[in-house]
Amino acid sequence: MEKLQNKSEEKAYKFRGLKVYSSTEWLADNKKKYRQVFDRYETTYVYAELSLFNKFFDRNVWEIDVTLKCFSLVGSKKEICSLQIRRKVSKFDHTVYIREGWGNKKEGAFWKKGTYFWEAWIEDQKIATKYFYIEDAGNEITAKSNPYLDLESLRLYEGHYDDVAEGDRNFFKVFSAEETRYIYAEIVLRNLNKKKGWQLELFTKFYNQAREPKGQVIRLHSIKKGEDLIKITSGWGSNVKGSWREGLYTVELVFMDRLLGVIPFEVSDEFDEGTNPVQLPNKQAPVLLVPDENLNHSFEDLIAQVDNLIGLESIKKQVRDHSDYLQFVQLRKERGFAEQDEIHVHSVFIGNPGTGKTTVAQMMGKLYKKMGLLSKGHVHTVDRVDLVGEYIGQTAPKVRDAIEKARGGVLFIDEAYSLARVNDDSKDFGREVIEILVKEMSNGPGDLAIIVAGYPKEMDHFLNSNPGLKSRFKLYFKFPDYLPGELSEISRYAAKEKEVVLSETASRVVDKYIVDAYRNRDRSFGNARFVYDIIDRAKINLGLRVMGMKNKEKLRKSRLEIIQKDDVQNLEVQTTTRLPSIPIDDGLLNEAMQELDALIGMESIKKEIVELVRLVQFYNEIGKNILNKLFLHTVFIGNPGTGKTAVARILTKMYRALGILERGHMVETDRQGLVAGFVGQTALKTAEKIDEAMGGVLFIDEAYALSSHSGAHGDFGNEVIQTILKRMEDYRGKFFVFAAGYPDNMNQFLKANPGLSSRFDKNLKFQDYNPEELTSIGKKMFADEGFRATKKALDHLHDYFSFLYNYRDKYFGNARTVRQIVNEVIKNQQLRLASLKQAERGRQDSNRVIFEDVKSFEKDTSQFNFARTSIGFKRD
Repeated sequence: MEKLQNKSEEKAYKFRGLKVYSSTEWLADNKKKYRQVFDRYETTYVYAELSLFNKFFDRNVWEIDVTLKCFSLVGSKKEICSLQIRRKVSKFDHTVYIREGWGNKKEGAFWKKGTYFWEAWIEDQKIATKYFYIEDAGNEITAKSNPYLDLESLRLYEGHYDDVAEGDRNFFKVFSAEETRYIYAEIVLRNLNKKKGWQLELFTKFYNQAREPKGQVIRLHSIKKGEDLIKITSGWGSNVKGSWREGLYTVELVFMDRLLGVIPFEVSDEFDEGTNPVQLPNKQAPVLLVPDENLNHSFEDLIAQVDNLIGLESIKKQVRDHSDYLQFVQLRKERGFAEQDEIHVHSVFIGNPGTGKTTVAQMMGKLYKKMGLLSKGHVHTVDRVDLVGEYIGQTAPKVRDAIEKARGGVLFIDEAYSLARVNDDSKDFGREVIEILVKEMSNGPGDLAIIVAGYPKEMDHFLNSNPGLKSRFKLYFKFPDYLPGELSEISRYAAKEKEVVLSETASRVVDKYIVDAYRNRDRSFGNARFVYDIIDRAKINLGLRVMGMKNKEKLRKSRLEIIQKDDVQNLEVQTTTRLPSIPIDDGLLNEAMQELDALIGMESIKKEIVELVRLVQFYNEIGKNILNKLFLHTVFIGNPGTGKTAVARILTKMYRALGILERGHMVETDRQGLVAGFVGQTALKTAEKIDEAMGGVLFIDEAYALSSHSGAHGDFGNEVIQTILKRMEDYRGKFFVFAAGYPDNMNQFLKANPGLSSRFDKNLKFQDYNPEELTSIGKKMFADEGFRATKKALDHLHDYFSFLYNYRDKYFGNARTVRQIVNEVIKNQQLRLASLKQAERGRQDSNRVIFEDVKSFEKDTSQFNFARTSIGFKRD
């Protein structure tokens, strides 16, 4: 064995490297997780690894004496440890590793924030020095929380060895295999540890599709106190084109052994500009991370942007007050207050279209980000179509995907009330969306502000649709319609934005449009959208006028930007929203047709409905839009239990499937739901019920009760009728009224007001069921309950139904009477089986109805009061 004793002898080693690490985890090729920056709260021992090339490899065994010294520069330089190591080196080891560490097995107990370094000595000769840094951001790094930084932006571009200036970079999703040299990652990080300077060590790793490492770049940056944004570029490749093979790759960012994000890219035939979404840890869906133009804006700059909005004075004050209070809470936290109360960021925006709801949501996202409440501050806008699935199992993934895309910012749900449809729509998946949102706001991972927006009344219904929903929203912002003067100011702003100028005469015309539209506005009035539409169409007219001129190439610039009176004079100004073209839903239509066909009897009604379906299908084939164009207010006349409500529900479903109505729901009510306690309040209550039914059907059961003349009731009922009449005329085609009741009573109802009868376009007359139909109904009811009746039992019931039919009066319940009889028969059958011993019971058919169960129904005329007046439609 040889020993290194004097310097004149040939050295048995050659210095290879001195590295630092803290994890003893074994990695491939005898490597460790080499780092220079460590977090105080997760550090126990810090190790030095001295590596030497064995020059006596495959020749001799030899020994070496090594000293590893660690020094601290915290305060002043001082030696922490000096470790003496004697090592025998095998001739079979081509590389020699000498590893030793210092510290304490308890995390955070020994190392403090500061600068340190290791020195390696061999026989009194210093071979190498390696610095490392212990950092302290005040809190531990966890899987969900990084107190040091946040990934703000990540994009990829191509360049040469000397990199590319920031303003000259072109970003790509796909790189050309023939033309690409280096592929660079442009990385923007948000500094969350601003109170002190610190060292940032960032690993940028390039992998191919098989997860084989293509290359790695390590950047060590000294971050100054108060520094906000950290911009880093890391590239891998060659100055020789063609060093990248076609395929799929990823770039991964690692900080303190934790993954910050992964961005994929492809190398193929040609470049494809753009930026791929980044997969972030603990996020289900990738997120597009591109620089925010407001990154360098201060909090005061953002508040100034809010103040610069036109109008919305109450909203601006509310936003400022809310922001000031959040800053107050943050100040208290910094001064040591616990502040256990939750900071509220979820909001309800109430207002008509075009009142600035989306704009304010974007500004609130930026404000929340600037205050550290959100990590990104972007706004992800969705509506019902983006959240609700078409079949079972599809809704939840869509909602979670939207939430993850919004994570770090704002999830803005426009027309949120559409998620909570009327109670009769039990199959609607909107309820599932609401349940997921409530769960997310209750115990989700956070870093998300949910803003729901819509009309006032509908939003109230939405918030009351789930017991836990309303309590999750503490912030309510009511957006008023813009005043005419504010809309005029918006028109000048819109013109400037579109690089046109309104002449003085054109401005006066536009202002008149605005005043007229404001006076005639309803809740569909578009506000700022209405104004932008005017400017858009005026600019088009300007263009058409200019292109019709001779020598237009010689026109001055002003001639190309000034909108004249003629450009706006004859605009067809629409103050209401454009109707959508709703295609026929064949699946829903077939379902409704099957339900109609399954009804027993009422052949004339079925025929009339089928003819209507064929007519609408014809209109659809020739391209005619029938939305809000058909007037189908309908009277349902018939005795109790003749199927009026069942047909109304099926008919509503058909209208929805055919696209006759925009929403296609049915609101069921009666006198109690329309009449209030005193004159004047009834009209409001009725109007609210009509608003709820708008786009669908208002079904008024026992409508004749509204025309009662018994004392004070008549006045209130007439108030309902007058309100309904006006709405039926003003909103023809936008909703339908179905009025149902008994024949004589309904005739009285239709005569209660001279204009009432003429407002109803269809009359459906429901005949009493005959004995055969009543028997069929009973047989079906037995089957629905899982029973079957013997022929003898059915024959007896048929005779009994014939008896009831022949002696029926206005109190005869038709199908309701059958239901009562069926329930009684089933009770008799159950009592019969219960009276048997268990052994005998086992030999009986538990689902069979026999004669003994129905024999108690006898033809006894004493049960009838022949003095009662008959009512209804008698069959010949």
